[in-house]
Amino acid sequence: MTEALDTLRTWVNESDNIVFFGGAGVSTESGIPDFRSVDGLYHQQYDYPPETILSHTFYRKMTGEFYRFYRARMLALDARPNAAHQKLARWEQEGKLRAVVTQNIDGLHQAAGSRKVYELHGSVHRNYCEKCGAFYDAEYILHSEGVPACEKCGGRIKPDVVLYEEGLDTATMQGAIEAIRHAEVLIIGGTSLTVYPAAGLIDYYEGRKLVLINKSVTPMDSRADLLLQGSIGEIFSSL
Repeated sequence: MTEALDTLRTWVNESDNIVFFGGAGVSTESGIPDFRSVDGLYHQQYDYPPETILSHTFYRKMTGEFYRFYRARMLALDARPNAAHQKLARWEQEGKLRAVVTQNIDGLHQAAGSRKVYELHGSVHRNYCEKCGAFYDAEYILHSEGVPACEKCGGRIKPDVVLYEEGLDTATMQGAIEAIRHAEVLIIGGTSLTVYPAAGLIDYYEGRKLVLINKSVTPMDSRADLLLQGSIGEIFSSL
């Protein structure tokens, strides 16, 4: 690990074109659980698996139940950026990091100070009335009851997050692809690289400094030029 850290530290110090691509593992270290995790409380409270509840069809047909799960499991508004978020923001300020590509919807990269962030799956901090387009923040959703309604027209409010059965935003995806394609150093962290189409973004990288940081093995480990297994927060703190 020490040798790998030294190599990564050198690559970071020598580059002004780093792109970071992260997943749920980046946020779990801020206390946000991966919604796919299964626990006793979840089984007691919900009759459907998370992937079903967070689908477009379920949202349309059982909106009230969707929001019961969404408020309880997806709105972790007290979470704070961890060492990984903070280091990435610092690299951007220093002119080393070009962009963050994230599968997370919690806004913690922006909270840490990152400005160029491609949110592949949207954000809980953006919510819009489906009828008139009025904007509402996450606090409004959290403190509403039942199905949140627009104060202006009474329409139903939908989070700007990508649900199962919905496609990713084309402009966001294209921006992420271009950033990854032209990166000198691509650091992928906190993701199992099994959820597509996001996991397929690795295929666009054309450089020779691909870094994978994850606590567990991923299907892409053999493609890495540098592989580090462990806590992403601890590893970033060492850089």
